[in-house]
Amino acid sequence: MVRVVPDIPAVHRWFDYVVPDALDPEVRLGSRVRIDLHGRRVGGWVVEDRVTPPAGVTPRAVALSSGEGPPASVVDLAVWASWRWAGPVSSFLGTASPDRVVRRPAVPARPHPRTVTSPGGASVGLVATALDRGSSTVLRLAPALDANLPALELVHRVGPDGVLALAPSHARAVHLADRLRRAGAPVALLPDGWAAAAGGGRVVVGTRAAAWAPIGRMRAAVVLDAHDEAYREERSPTWSAVEVVAERCRRDGAPLVLVTPCPTVALLEGSALAVTDRTVERRGWPAVEVVDRTGDDPRTGLFSERLVTLLHSVLDRPEGRVVCILNRTGRARLLACAHCGAVARCTRCGGSVGQPEVGGELRCGRCGSGRPAICAECDSSRLKLLRMGVSRATEELSALVGVEAVEVSGGAPGTPEGVGARLVVGTEAALHRVGRADAVAFLDVDQHLLAPRFGAGEESLGLLARAARLVGGREAGGRLLVQTRIPDHEVLQAAVHGDPARLTDPERALRRELGLPPFGALALLRGAAAESYAGALRAVDTVSVSSPSADRWLVRADDHPRLCDALAATPRPSGRLRVEVDPTDV
Repeated sequence: MVRVVPDIPAVHRWFDYVVPDALDPEVRLGSRVRIDLHGRRVGGWVVEDRVTPPAGVTPRAVALSSGEGPPASVVDLAVWASWRWAGPVSSFLGTASPDRVVRRPAVPARPHPRTVTSPGGASVGLVATALDRGSSTVLRLAPALDANLPALELVHRVGPDGVLALAPSHARAVHLADRLRRAGAPVALLPDGWAAAAGGGRVVVGTRAAAWAPIGRMRAAVVLDAHDEAYREERSPTWSAVEVVAERCRRDGAPLVLVTPCPTVALLEGSALAVTDRTVERRGWPAVEVVDRTGDDPRTGLFSERLVTLLHSVLDRPEGRVVCILNRTGRARLLACAHCGAVARCTRCGGSVGQPEVGGELRCGRCGSGRPAICAECDSSRLKLLRMGVSRATEELSALVGVEAVEVSGGAPGTPEGVGARLVVGTEAALHRVGRADAVAFLDVDQHLLAPRFGAGEESLGLLARAARLVGGREAGGRLLVQTRIPDHEVLQAAVHGDPARLTDPERALRRELGLPPFGALALLRGAAAESYAGALRAVDTVSVSSPSADRWLVRADDHPRLCDALAATPRPSGRLRVEVDPTDV
């Protein structure tokens, strides 16, 4: 007899079924089956076999087989993830399964243990060091350096079988797969290559969902741009592909290489850090010019004289291209002093502050601290709200430099690369759609730096690193310009000096002091049933519950085991409820 998890996201339990003799050869742990449940036939996965049913439970027969599913090790991992991110097991098993019926794995590729050519380069020795450690290693590689080289070197040393390589986007995954094939490695590119990956003998390459690849036992893994937000699932349960791969490697004793130009505090915690030579890393960042707009005449508007000079110097060349970044809706409502121009910031955590009521005190969107509505620099009580938009900026820039500008935002179709736009103005989506640029300008980087989230600094440095990749390193001659009212911010100093430690060191100290991840654990509750669930959690001694706003409740614990145990042990009320473990918008 087997135990089956039905493919119904709202169901957090499993049921006992009998496997008919005709299905025995096809059904095993992880297999996809069809079952009769409450008068209808639904899909499910076998998560346990040789089960003895509890007293009073009458098992039912499995209706039919739906083909291959995740291997037993991934089934066990899905049960762990259900606890870790407070979601149904079926959500993770669905991600780990092929999108069509697979009756049997593909024939394994012929083993090629060490036929992949070593790519050479600055990262080769660092990969060797990571393999010797046999655990998690963060490889800090500057933006202009080839991030694919560590993956090639890893396959060269380990061989293709049992190796997983993740990329933050499908385009990057396809490019990496092509590089590996040219180097002599057999590759299974997910999701289409699920059956080939299950057959073994190939390097498995993919994006976030490939963290659940059908690899029975991991031998090594590499994650490119491990800091990228694309590795986190936005839908509930909000799992992280980086953490899933790290857990798989920990269980199998496999080395994990996390490649990133700007490691986060969470990535560094519990991992060893490997860096290239300081000179090599510095050359891998472009020249960064910080334009301090604190004392500028407000009548100059959004565009500084230095920005206009840069635009003309690049666009006067026939092939010159500039990308200007401006967040359309803004990640924070920024207040600035009308007298001295200083941005209003929290005196406790450095975040942006707002004024919920006219004439009221200033309140921090991050930590909730309040203070009088006066400027911390000059004691003026006159504060102004800064507003700006992409569409207007596109029109004004086009008229200013005499070059047609193209607006790019998250919902805009097409890519400026395809139409040959020389001046691109848009949200951060433009950094994903443009293949190259001679210069990138952040028209108001403060909206990113002071966003009301504790991860705002790390996300901002990630954006600067992506922009740096478009323009290349110092030797390429590309330029990165940022307009700001806080030129001494740790993020900007880290980019200027090509030294991410200038951000991670103070960020680690701040998070430790405030008990924030990775030095604490958080879960955010939303939905109609959130208040009832939060009330039940208040009775648990190991967690604390607060309400940062009228429709959200924040659950805190000293670590993830305490938090996840509390969430799992507390019955969920009926009604709509979203539980977001490790929230990104607090």
